[in-house]
Amino acid sequence: MLYIYLAIATYVLIMVVLNLLSEKNLMKQFNAALVIIPLILRILLIK
Repeated sequence: MLYIYLAIATYVLIMVVLNLLSEKNLMKQFNAALVIIPLILRILLIK
């Protein structure tokens, strides 16, 4: 079950990073960066 959770979190992280790189609006980039931080912590199993 843990591996499925990590796979989903990794997939979401990749999608958010791709969105961050393709976005032109600075505020949307900032929001994506704020979403990336907890996702990285979840993947590293830091709660």
